[in-house]
Amino acid sequence: MEFFGRHGVLPEEQRLGQRFIVDLVMNLDLHKAGYTDDLEASVNYAEVFARVKEIVEGVPVKLLECLADRIAQAVFEGFSLVESLEVTIHKPGAPIPGIFKDAQIKIRRQRHEYI
Repeated sequence: MEFFGRHGVLPEEQRLGQRFIVDLVMNLDLHKAGYTDDLEASVNYAEVFARVKEIVEGVPVKLLECLADRIAQAVFEGFSLVESLEVTIHKPGAPIPGIFKDAQIKIRRQRHEYI
């Protein structure tokens, strides 16, 4: 998922903004969804996308770690079937002198950590 956000430690990052790429892996039991073809037994990916978009394009934070944690918390709050997840945030335009593809962080969380 790609969004335009205003996150970063430097004032210019929050003023000008930049592109952020979010990879989200959700773990949940999909046996029933696979057997019944019933969306209620799974997660609506369009709703997940909308929630992640709202967070990344919303209130700025300084750290990618904080942004990833907000995404994790929102997924657990909004999608009760998700048991655990992994959020990776890529920041291709990070203000780092040198040649690099992107700065990125990855967090892994389990539902019980947020209850």
